[in-house]
Amino acid sequence: MESHSGITVQRALELPGLRAGLPEVVAGADRLDRAVRWVHAGEVPNIASLLKGGELLLTTGLGLGARPADQRAFVRRLADRGIAALVVELGPRFGRLPAPIVDAARSAGLPLVQLHREVPFVAVTEEVHTEIVNGHYALLQQAEEVHRRATRALLDGGGVPQVLGTLADFTANPVFLETPDGRLLYAAATGAGPVGADPLQVWEGMRGDRAARETPPAGAVLVDVPGGGPETGAVRARLVLLAVAGPLATVHRMAAERAAGLLAVVLMQARQEEELTARGRGDFLTDLAGGRIAPQDAPAQARVLGFRPGRAPLLPVVMRLAPELSPSGSWAVLARAVLEELASIGVPVLLGVRPVEGRVPLLLGLRSEDERTAVADRVAAALRAGVGRAGLDRAGAHPPVVVVGVAGGWAVAGAGLRHASETATAAQGLDDRPWYDARRLDIDLLLWRLRDHPDLAAFVDRAIGPLREHDRASRPPLLPTLQSYLEHAGRKAETARDLHLNRQTLYNRLARIGELLGTDLDDPETVLALSLALRARRHTR
Repeated sequence: MESHSGITVQRALELPGLRAGLPEVVAGADRLDRAVRWVHAGEVPNIASLLKGGELLLTTGLGLGARPADQRAFVRRLADRGIAALVVELGPRFGRLPAPIVDAARSAGLPLVQLHREVPFVAVTEEVHTEIVNGHYALLQQAEEVHRRATRALLDGGGVPQVLGTLADFTANPVFLETPDGRLLYAAATGAGPVGADPLQVWEGMRGDRAARETPPAGAVLVDVPGGGPETGAVRARLVLLAVAGPLATVHRMAAERAAGLLAVVLMQARQEEELTARGRGDFLTDLAGGRIAPQDAPAQARVLGFRPGRAPLLPVVMRLAPELSPSGSWAVLARAVLEELASIGVPVLLGVRPVEGRVPLLLGLRSEDERTAVADRVAAALRAGVGRAGLDRAGAHPPVVVVGVAGGWAVAGAGLRHASETATAAQGLDDRPWYDARRLDIDLLLWRLRDHPDLAAFVDRAIGPLREHDRASRPPLLPTLQSYLEHAGRKAETARDLHLNRQTLYNRLARIGELLGTDLDDPETVLALSLALRARRHTR
C-alpha cells in the first residue's frame, strides 16, 4: 500500500506543464507508477538532505557536478532518500544527460526524465500540487462517505459488526477487530466474492497464530482503536485489514482511521473486553439463529471463538430478561459468573450476550442427550445467579425466563436457537419456573406470533370476556378459579386444594362461571377454547 497520497509519476508527466517540455524517460520506465507526494525544484549539490521522500525533483542540472563520480553520487543520494523521480531540463548545462547519470539512475531503479524544452518550474509545481491536493481531497471525500455510512449504521441501532461490514464493503476485503494482544473479537467480510463466505478461515490462515500477529501479512493495514486506559496513547483494540481479494490503498487506511474513531466510542460504551467478547459471541449466535451463517460454516467460526464441541449434541439455551429491566448492568460479570459455574460441568459452552435485547443465547455440547435435563438445571441456576451478581435484576420485577431447546447437530442449531429465543419471549408472564422446555410451549409460541392479529383479541373477548368484566367489578375474581380448574384437567378436589376452598364454594364458583359464559365446563371443546383464551390473554391488550 502506498504510504503517501498523491499522483503517480506517469500522471505528472501527462499534465500540460511537463508535457510541454517534451519529456523523455531515460531510466526507470517500469517505475512510473510511483506516487508523487510533492514537487521540489533546486540546483544545490546537497539537495538530497532537504528532501523527505516521495518528491518529484525538478532541476536544470547545475547541482549535479561535472565529474562522473559526483554525478553518480548525486543520483544515489536521491535514490536513497526515496524520491519519486528526477526530472532534468536540458539546456545550457546539459544538451543530453551524461551516461554516468543515466547509468546510476538505472542501477538505483530511480525514474529519470529529461525535458527537451524549457518549462517554467513554478507552473509545473503549481499544477502538480493542485493535482495532488485535488486527489487528496477526493480520497478524503471517499473516506468521509464511509464514515457517514458507518455513523448512520450506528444511529440505526447497529454496532461493531455493522461498522466493520461497511469498511469491508468499501475495501472489498475482510476486516477484523482484535484485542491489543491479537485475539480476535469480530470479523466481517465484503458481501460479495469468495472472501465473503468465511472471513474467519482467512483470519486463521493469515493472522491467527502468534507469528502472523507479530509480523503482519504483506499489504495489511493495522489501525489502533484508542481508549484502552487512562494513559496517553492507550489502545483498546486494533483494526486489521487484510489484502485478500485485492490490494489496499491509501484511501482504505484513511477510511479505517475514521472507522477507528467510531469504534472507540462503541467500545468505550462496552467498557470491558470481556463484555465485548461476549457481545461478539452473541452476534455469532444471533447470526446463526437468523440463518446468516450456513450450518456447514458454523463449526469453523465457532472454533475461532473457542467453542469445540466435537461430535457432541448441541443444546441451545436462551435467557431473556423481563422487559421492564434496564440492560445497563454489567454483562461481563454475568458472562463470567455463568462460565465459572458451568466450568464444573465439564461440557463445552459458547455464551453470548445481547444487552439491547436483554437476551443471553448459549450453545452447550452434551456428552449425550440423556444429560439434557441435568445440564439444563445447572445452566438455568447459573444464569439466574449471574443475573443477580451482574446487577441486572430489580425488586418487584419479573424473573428472567430461561428456555431450553432441542439438542441436535449443527444442521439444526440455528433453528433451535431461534425457536428457543422466540419461545423465551412468548413465555414471559407465565408462572415462574427454573426453566421451560421449548417443546412444551409451542401453543404459547403460536399465540405469541398471532399477538397482533385482531382475530386473536376477538377470540379472547368472546371466550372469557364476561369473566374479565366480572372480575373488574366484583369479588371474588373468577378467572383464577377457571385457570386452576383447567390446569388440573377438571379435577375438582385438586382444584379446591390448590385454591384453599371447600368443595361447595368451588362448585358455586364453577356454576357462576358457566352461567356468565353460557357454556358447559365439562364439554371438551369448551375446555380447549377456554384454555387457549387464558393463554392468549397475555398477548392481547
